[in-house]
Amino acid sequence: MDNQEAEEMPSEDPVDSDNINMTEFSDEILLNILKFVPTHDVVLSVRRVCKKFANLCLDKSLVSTVRLTRDYQASDDKVKQMIREIASQIQVLSMSSCYWLSGPTVDQMSKCKSLVKLDLSGCRLTSLRLSKILSCLWALRSLAIDISHGFDSSQLSSESKATLSHLTELKQTLHTPSYGVVPCCTSLERLLLYFEIHNFSSFTTSCQLMVGQSSVPHYQSLRIFYSRLAPGYVNQVVMRLYLTVFSMRIPQNLQAFVISIPGNFPESGAAAKNLLEGMARNVALEALQLPKTWVDGSCLPHILKLSTPSYLNFSRCLVFGNQLVHDGKDLKSLVSLNLSGCVHCLSKDCSRKAEDDIDCDIVETLVNACPNIRHLNLSAAHHHSPSHSESHVCTILSKLKHLRSLALPVCTVSEEDKSSDQSPSNSLQPVANSAVTLGLIKSTRIGVKTYNPRNSSEQSGRDPPNSSFKVLLDSASLLEELELIGSSFSSSMPRNEPAIRKELPPCMRARQVGDEDMAAVGRLGLLQRLTLAQLPGIVNGAGLVQVGMKCQELQVLSLANLGMLKKVTYMPSLIETLKHCKQLKDFRLEQPYISANSQFFQALSHCPSLQRLCIISRHGTFQPDAVMSFMASCRDVIMCHMFTGETLVACRNLQQALLQSFQEERPALNVIVYPLLHEGLVNVIRDAPLVHLEEITLFKSRVAEDPPHLWW
Repeated sequence: MDNQEAEEMPSEDPVDSDNINMTEFSDEILLNILKFVPTHDVVLSVRRVCKKFANLCLDKSLVSTVRLTRDYQASDDKVKQMIREIASQIQVLSMSSCYWLSGPTVDQMSKCKSLVKLDLSGCRLTSLRLSKILSCLWALRSLAIDISHGFDSSQLSSESKATLSHLTELKQTLHTPSYGVVPCCTSLERLLLYFEIHNFSSFTTSCQLMVGQSSVPHYQSLRIFYSRLAPGYVNQVVMRLYLTVFSMRIPQNLQAFVISIPGNFPESGAAAKNLLEGMARNVALEALQLPKTWVDGSCLPHILKLSTPSYLNFSRCLVFGNQLVHDGKDLKSLVSLNLSGCVHCLSKDCSRKAEDDIDCDIVETLVNACPNIRHLNLSAAHHHSPSHSESHVCTILSKLKHLRSLALPVCTVSEEDKSSDQSPSNSLQPVANSAVTLGLIKSTRIGVKTYNPRNSSEQSGRDPPNSSFKVLLDSASLLEELELIGSSFSSSMPRNEPAIRKELPPCMRARQVGDEDMAAVGRLGLLQRLTLAQLPGIVNGAGLVQVGMKCQELQVLSLANLGMLKKVTYMPSLIETLKHCKQLKDFRLEQPYISANSQFFQALSHCPSLQRLCIISRHGTFQPDAVMSFMASCRDVIMCHMFTGETLVACRNLQQALLQSFQEERPALNVIVYPLLHEGLVNVIRDAPLVHLEEITLFKSRVAEDPPHLWW
């Protein structure tokens, strides 16, 4: 068959319009180019271009690892045909979050008998289908799956259980109370658990079955234990059952222990006590995150003393700065540090109030102890630099030369000694005092700063002095992700709860951060992800234009509650900004009053790489024709979530029209158009693909959220 196909291929070498013969490139160069082409395109299309490509496209470096994650053009037919062509050569296959692929397509994985790693999280999987697949994969060592409603481990065949017994890595997302396949995995070294349980109907019965199961999860060889919980009491109860085994024995080789829980999580009795004492005695951890109610100031220094951590997450915990650098502890191994919501993390004790100034000596000591940090999260707290001190938080942080991602409260960026009418960022022209001009010149609006790039650069014939924030940006030239989030900001659409109807007021210092500060972000030429939330000092949004023009690598942009809430004064600048964002893939916009009109969607049409769009506006409106035209022009958009103030009928009509018009040509298309304040919002959100909710629709700080290289 292959020979026949090769004979039918054109004998001419592929030549482009400039008469450059691609076949003259070396195999090494061509292989490097083809690595950026989706595997199904390489196998089904490029391979048929010429005889040289027919052989080259089956090279092991191209077909041994297949990643369909975020390959939204991979339809059922393409995946099935690709599997038929190269099934025996695939060793690593990731279909994570391929929610659009059908069950029969997932069944084809049983043909890939050489698989060592398989990720089916987010795919349509039943216990019988899983049993059939695993029965054929004897070499499998790493597996990711979802445990959905109706899963029954008794339906797993003996062959599939034998495969599970050899697994060393398991990633399991629970949508129902269950141990899933964990009791069958007796050789686990890496266990990742995601709790997404929302159904309370069979909660009591399922938990009783879990408690009564004779098969206890096997953790004796465990090196990495990771768990992340969605909000909800049911997730906490099931989590306790998984932790019970720790009350009996702590794995000797445990290197990472991470439990991420929103809100409070009461101690799990003996499990929590034994775990903390065991880690304090003899466990050298590389990654650590505990529920905030577990963190004990007395045991924490002992745990850190024995460890050489690369990842620490104390989000929302009562942690003091001197505990992190206890007795001059050397934390040069630390790569990722999350202190989000830690009000006292930059203080010596808990006597400091939330709005009080921080202790710059603590910041200095922390930075000196952790010089190799690449990911730092200090959001969700008030970190105010003392006005009388020569040191500023941003100036101290500028000593961290390896930063790749950074999350800061907006008020941390501000400098208290700035005056609103004499700051270098204020480009308003002073009012003339001459009697000749009195009454002939429009008066200046006191207290409102407007930024104009041209005026800012021409002041007094010299460059204005750099602010501490600009000093930080200049030193962090390798920064790829930046988050500036108001310390009191919360999204209007929290998870598993009704929409929030009222915003908390921003910090007073945050009002000093304006358009010129945003323009400074344009200095980050490698920036890929930018989040700005609750910046009341934004006036005309001119700084955003500078970001769009200079940050050419920007792929993710999230804006929320900028400037005035009842009037989007920065919309003209935003429209201009979008015209420059040629690499933008994800765009999220949250503002109480948004008019998503034709002009707005025409600007979005200038983003040729856009794939996902999310608009959240309590009192917002949209023009259906403009949305339809936008979707028709941006053919790569596969997610459109709009939660506005429109009626339920108008939302349903638009959603139906979008699905009918574009679903066939875009198999991964996911559209949700719904009133933000409608009582049925929670149920609608739960039906959305988890990957979109986690990555864009639901707002959260993502810097240092997980340990680096958590999963392949």
